Amino acid sequence: MPDLARLRAAVQPHLGGSSDYDLNPKITLPPGRVLRPAAVLLAVWNDGLILTKRASHLRHHPGQIAFPGGKLDAGDINLQAAALREAHEEVGLPAASVDVWGQLPTHETVTGFVVTPFLGVVSGPFTPRAEAGEVDEVFVAPLTHVLDLQKYRIEQRMWKGELRRFYTVPLGPYYIWGATARILRALAERVAQ
Repeated sequence: MPDLARLRAAVQPHLGGSSDYDLNPKITLPPGRVLRPAAVLLAVWNDGLILTKRASHLRHHPGQIAFPGGKLDAGDINLQAAALREAHEEVGLPAASVDVWGQLPTHETVTGFVVTPFLGVVSGPFTPRAEAGEVDEVFVAPLTHVLDLQKYRIEQRMWKGELRRFYTVPLGPYYIWGATARILRALAERVAQ
């Protein structure tokens, strides 16, 4: 397992962020676009990060690998609270069992969200429980895998009539790609510094 001090240092002050457009510089973003705020939790547990496989019947991102998280709701006092609420709802992780270390650089998605990732460690009792109807599976991606920059690939596919490039970090039966892979890669880059 990587040195936790180096992992924790990844949340130190930072500039910029990442985007689903990083590898697609020819795409012109519309001026004045309004991005919706969302947050995800990168929770370190059992030498890895907690991830979910979204239910295959969902309208948005069915079957994809994702961090626990979602959009900012009216009842959330801030983005960190949103990430913790969503982690509790999606995987049964109590907010009181998480020591949040801080915020990582934001990530803009092609679906119109600006996602704020929070990094923390599970420091209290936790038994994973997939939210029925939204999450098919909860699993742990080993830190030794997702923090290894050699594990990342760039792939491409057609999206809305254009060839789009994106990061992937395959893990056994799990195809981790898109925003989740880009956020993981940003974390790996910061830990490698």
